[in-house]
Amino acid sequence: MSKVIEIFVPGRLCLFGEHTDWAGQHKNMNSAIVPGRSIVTGIEQGITALAQKSDDFEFKCNIDSIPEVSFSSPMDVKTLKETAKSGEFFSYVAGVASYMCEWYHVGGVSIEITSMTLPMKSGLSSSAAVCVLVAKAFNELYGLHLNTQGVMNIAYWGEQRTPSRCGRLDQACAFGVNPVSMVFDGNEIEVDRIKLGGPLYYVFADLMAEKNTVKILADLNRAYPFPHNDMEKEVQYVLGEKNQEITGRAIKYMESGDALSLGELMKEAQRMFDEKLKPMCPEELTAPVLHSVFDDERVKALSFGAKGVGSQGDGTVQILAKDEQSQKELVDYLQNERGMTAYKLTLKPASAVKKAVIPVAGFGTRLYPATRGIKKEFCPVIDKDGLVKPAILVLLEELDNIGIEEICLIINEEEKPFYEKYFKEPLSEEHYAKLSLQMREYEKQIRRIGNKISFVIQKEQSGFGHAVYQSREFTNGEPILLLLGDTIYQSNTAIPCTKQLIDAYDKYGTGMIAVHSIPLKDVVHYGIFAGVWENKEQDVMKITRISEKPDCDYAQDFLSMSTTASRENYYAAFGAYIITKDVYDRLNVMVEDNIRENGEIQLTSSLAFVMEQKGMMAFVPDGESYDIGNAGAYRETFINFGQ
Repeated sequence: MSKVIEIFVPGRLCLFGEHTDWAGQHKNMNSAIVPGRSIVTGIEQGITALAQKSDDFEFKCNIDSIPEVSFSSPMDVKTLKETAKSGEFFSYVAGVASYMCEWYHVGGVSIEITSMTLPMKSGLSSSAAVCVLVAKAFNELYGLHLNTQGVMNIAYWGEQRTPSRCGRLDQACAFGVNPVSMVFDGNEIEVDRIKLGGPLYYVFADLMAEKNTVKILADLNRAYPFPHNDMEKEVQYVLGEKNQEITGRAIKYMESGDALSLGELMKEAQRMFDEKLKPMCPEELTAPVLHSVFDDERVKALSFGAKGVGSQGDGTVQILAKDEQSQKELVDYLQNERGMTAYKLTLKPASAVKKAVIPVAGFGTRLYPATRGIKKEFCPVIDKDGLVKPAILVLLEELDNIGIEEICLIINEEEKPFYEKYFKEPLSEEHYAKLSLQMREYEKQIRRIGNKISFVIQKEQSGFGHAVYQSREFTNGEPILLLLGDTIYQSNTAIPCTKQLIDAYDKYGTGMIAVHSIPLKDVVHYGIFAGVWENKEQDVMKITRISEKPDCDYAQDFLSMSTTASRENYYAAFGAYIITKDVYDRLNVMVEDNIRENGEIQLTSSLAFVMEQKGMMAFVPDGESYDIGNAGAYRETFINFGQ
């Protein structure tokens, strides 16, 4: 039975820097051209499809919004290219399929569109979304291990095989509903995610009017690669130097959460466009319907600013509402009073922590002799959904649920085949056939999580800090969520413990260690953290002291913390950390200089150093951590976890 996957691809909305993708590409012929830069985001509307492997390339669409259509072709480069060049309805999907066939030598896929909420031909790149959809289907079904930008590039080159001449920013929908900055320097393209400092409540609306995109682009393109008059020089200035300045300010306002200034910048960018670019194509860019929205007093009252979308003209308008209620009122007004099709787009701050590291290379001596035949991390527990799972899978599912995109397991070299077999290889057809439909879906989830996992080999075991150090290249200088492979968590709220920790990091912006209160008699078994509370909730502390396995007398004298609930509290590591580049830098020094404690490279020593140099926080999650590292703890976990 062929694996079936579901794929969603959103449309895209260019917030700033329209036209600069193709303008910047002309730098290949004129080195004086300033690189283009755009700010683009995916939208909440998009295309959903089911895909599976097939001998041929098949594409079906059977939804209410458009007539039922289907296309089938052998996976033959020449045949697919001919379809792509035809410009017919299926030219886009054939273009991408031909590229995959020619350069990746894959088999076919069968794709069926099951839902489409994306408006067509409204400056939202519905064609690009379809191309990204096809590229993602090939990537996931054939395990090509392409990253998001790789998928985006294939979608672009596939669309280039059609009569369409889309710009490079159209495929930004591959990044999902996240704002990104895209720089276009000749054939080179750089994409960076933008971390929002606060929510942005957009409305975009189809003006229900007419425009000629081909003419707009053709007329503006007269200014490239070399301008012939002052008007064309102004076009290059606006799409080059001036655009760099405007998009730079826009990113600053987005990162600081300054929606008011961002709205004013939208107005400024539109005035600049009208003054300098409209003369190149006045028939289309005068856009009376678009400008009637700008001048609408009701729109002004509910928004910080507005501007055109995509190629501009009377196609689509984007409006930055003042708040969530204003956003709702704008949608209702545009639809009910002005007869336009309007949509909401809410962009919210996303966590900077997208990677996790889990050291699992230990033998599990305290669980011997069970660990002769099973990895400690694969000891079974009963989860709250009633399923019996390896403990490591419980941990990985939590990471998947909170949006972690990449997971690094630090393992021994001989363990890699075992992990790959479990997380990356399908069950045998015999075993798969025995599963219920529900468990078959769960099997797909395990494989999907497995696609997020990569491995780092720890060739020698020289302490927890040494194990963490092995992941330094994986982190690429980014903050990461560090977890223990033999610890799982159970939140007392709807928010998982690891997400609580990440949220705390996002608020305070410094290294963060999850801690929990333990009895005084147990401090001799743990690293203990003490400091001063930073908030009235008394769940975030600024760490001032770290002590590894102190005796009770020392703990009472120097490590006790008071709260409104209890005068005497002692906080030990919960088993989860947000580790920043500073910690890895210190670990590097410790490894290079062979700085050890009790013969090992200790993570606690690195944390203490960073605490003293730059400061560090501790956070108390609302939940429990469960250990499976020894027989007594495992018994308690097996009995109590998931209750």
